[in-house]
Amino acid sequence: MSQITSRAVKTLLAALITLASLLVPVAGSAVADTLSVSAACGDTSGFRRSNLSTLPAQARDTVNLIKKGGPYPYPQDNTVFQNRERLLPLCSGGYYREYTVKTPGVSHRGARRIVKGNANEFFYTADHYRSFVLVNINA
Repeated sequence: MSQITSRAVKTLLAALITLASLLVPVAGSAVADTLSVSAACGDTSGFRRSNLSTLPAQARDTVNLIKKGGPYPYPQDNTVFQNRERLLPLCSGGYYREYTVKTPGVSHRGARRIVKGNANEFFYTADHYRSFVLVNINA
């Protein structure tokens, strides 16, 4: 009988959590408020935390667009974020989606993004994925 590896168990657990998050209505529920500050598939204890109210106004605009389901200003918005830098908790493929945070005075997308996980957790980067803060979108 083959042994089940720790990695296989974590992968299976992440897939089950992702599936469960798709089955639970999140918008406007207590579940959404709780999960917005912790990733369902990994440890977020090492992340600096920030309230949405302390981020640039454009980040708040982006979060509001995400909550409404768009429309988004850039075709790359609401696309899968691959987490190639491996700075966010390691989750199954397709777990994260990315959104542009407009930068005043810049004629292109700029470096600022919101990355949202399937369990309704939000991360902000001001430096194009070199660092992230975990965002409490309710404060």
